[in-house]
This record gives sequence, C-alpha cells and structure tokens, in this order.
Amino acid sequence: MAKEELGHAGAILQAKQLGKYLVVGVHSDEEIIENKVPNAPYVTSPEWLDLYGCQYVVHGDDITTGLLASERQESQAWANLDLDSSGEDCYRIVKSAGRFKIVKRTPGISTTDLVGRMLLCTRQHHMPPFSLQTSLLSALPAENRPTPTAEASEMLARVRAYASDEYGQEGNGSTVYSYDPNLGQNGRCLSIVRGKAPRMAQRIAYVDGGFDLFSSGHIEFLRLVVDREVKEAAERGEYNVEGDSSSGGRWPYVVAGVHDDKTINRFKGLNYPIMNLFERGLCVLQCRYISSLILSSPFIPTLAFLDTLPFGTPHVVYHGPTEFMPSEADPYRELKQSSGSLFKEIGDHEWKTVNAGEIVGRIVRQRTLYEERQRKKEQKAEKEVTMAN
Repeated sequence: MAKEELGHAGAILQAKQLGKYLVVGVHSDEEIIENKVPNAPYVTSPEWLDLYGCQYVVHGDDITTGLLASERQESQAWANLDLDSSGEDCYRIVKSAGRFKIVKRTPGISTTDLVGRMLLCTRQHHMPPFSLQTSLLSALPAENRPTPTAEASEMLARVRAYASDEYGQEGNGSTVYSYDPNLGQNGRCLSIVRGKAPRMAQRIAYVDGGFDLFSSGHIEFLRLVVDREVKEAAERGEYNVEGDSSSGGRWPYVVAGVHDDKTINRFKGLNYPIMNLFERGLCVLQCRYISSLILSSPFIPTLAFLDTLPFGTPHVVYHGPTEFMPSEADPYRELKQSSGSLFKEIGDHEWKTVNAGEIVGRIVRQRTLYEERQRKKEQKAEKEVTMAN
C-alpha cells in the first residue's frame, strides 16, 4: 500500500469482515521499487502465511492476472496488473494452494487517480459547499422524501461502512454529522450516521483540519492527542470510564472537524485539496483514534460553533503548530484567550513533515519515473490483449 487512502481502508474493512483477526502485510521500499517502479514479500507464499498463522490472502477484485482473456476485457481495472518484476502473477502460488480470497474493489479513487490530480493540477474533483450534505441527507429514510439517487445511496452506504467499529459492525462505531452554518443563530450539526455517544465522565477532545492525503503525519498527531489525554487524566485521577480497561478508563472521545473544499482552497490555493470532502471524510473515519466526524467544519472554531457540537462544548481543542497557515489571524485566538484556555497544541513529532504538500512534492519530483512506469504498464496490458485475441 503506497499510502493510507480510502481504497486501502475499504479493502482492509472487507478483509476484516471475513474473519476475527486480520494481519496486514506491508511491502518494503526496496521490493516496491523493484516490482512497481516493514517487510512483506511481493510474491506471497504459503510459508509466509503460516509464519503469521494466516489462512488466506485477501485482495480486491482489481487483480486481473490469471483471468481468461474475456474476463480481462470485461474488468474495469484490467490495466492494473499485479505482476512481479519478472512479469509473473504475484499471487500465483497461494492461488494454486487454494489460499486466496477476493473482495469487491472499493469504488472511488485510486493512488493512480490521486497522482494524476497532483501532476495535472485539476480541480474537477472539488465539491461545491453543502453538496455532500445534501446528497447524504437525501439518502436518509424520511417520510415524504423523494427516492434518493443511486449515487447518494452509495455515498451514504460507504460513510456508514467506514464509520463501523473495529469489527466492521455498523451502528456501533463513530458518529457522523454535517455542520450547516445557515441553521439557527450559530449553525447546527445535522446527524448523518448514528454510533457510540460519549460515556459518562468521558472527556471530549475536538480537533480540526483539512486532513488531505491522510497519512502518517495525521495519524501520529491524533495518536498524540489520545496519548496526552490518557496521561493527563491519569495524573489528575479524574475518572474511570467503565468499559475502557486498555487505558485505565481514560480514553477520550475525539471529535474531528473536516473543512470543506472551498475553505481549504481559499487558504492553500492551486488545486488543493487533492482529495475532496467526501474522500477526506472517509479517510478520517477509518482511523481508530476518531470517535465522531463533523463534515464542513468552519476554519475558525469559535466558542459559539463549539457550543453547537452534538455532545456539547468539548473539554479541550487540539491542533498542531499553525504558523504555516497563510491566514492573517490565528484561527484559534479566541480559544487561546478563553477562560481556562480550551486550546492545547501538539508539538513537533517524527512524522510532522508528512503532509499533503510534502507528498505532492515527492510525486512531482518522481514524475519522470511515474510516467515511464505507466507507459510500461500500458504496453504490457496491450500486449496481453493482443496475445489473447
């Protein structure tokens, strides 16, 4: 997996639903460089599965190597062949051993799509303000509501799936809301997906951001938020939340606000965000540190806005260093000046530089290699079709 994007998360979710325990193998940089342009072999063997007590390899149905010619032509991803450096099917050995399972490919963007957006600087993927909210609300069951479009129903189904709990069960995981500033005096959070509410005495922490190209930098920030809350709660000895033995009952309820596309583009320019609000929301939802998601959250989290959150004003608001933001005013100034200071900052960490700008920079620098790899893939695919016919 080249990075953590929603297609990978969807495949992992489906794989998890096939059993009770899931092991994820990650290829080393060297193997990826050799075969595609912490350290699972690119060609999976039964011995490797046995080493980790695994019965099957699970992959999306975008794999086409080994299919009949007619099946390849019907496959939407027939050019995305999973071959090793010698041109052989990476999963041929486990397939022959009957230890290979296929799950439905997650609809939506792929790594290749994202790279294309970066290199071509397109903005067609951006969503107009409130368009996602309108689509998701239209798919919710309600009396006298028109039949939703197939696209809206599919979008809602995916949000529900990504909001599922650690076992892939829907309705028992994260809650999802969409913030509409035009409702009421200070706006209102509209419910999209129901899930677990905060337990009694559980601290609520609010974080916000663009979360574009969701990566290790974002995940580490969220982990540090949870880790800090757990440690400080232990020091204060404030409470012991029933049903959370892993952290001594101190795991916080983390609410993540995700800004819409127009807001991010206003401050970052070019064709940012590379992923639209729907895609970024799904990426944030699949992270284990998130308890609730607020779509279209405002760039400046005022006290009035925080008071509209579904579970009340949070105990604390976290963010990373904000000096990179080109806005003239500090968006957290009101919170920093509030009584008791709601705001806390997570400082530098090992993965602080892994963000959308850094990832785009890496892709641009590797453009020549990317274009050559794509050319070879197309030639190989064309050759196989020619041979099959």
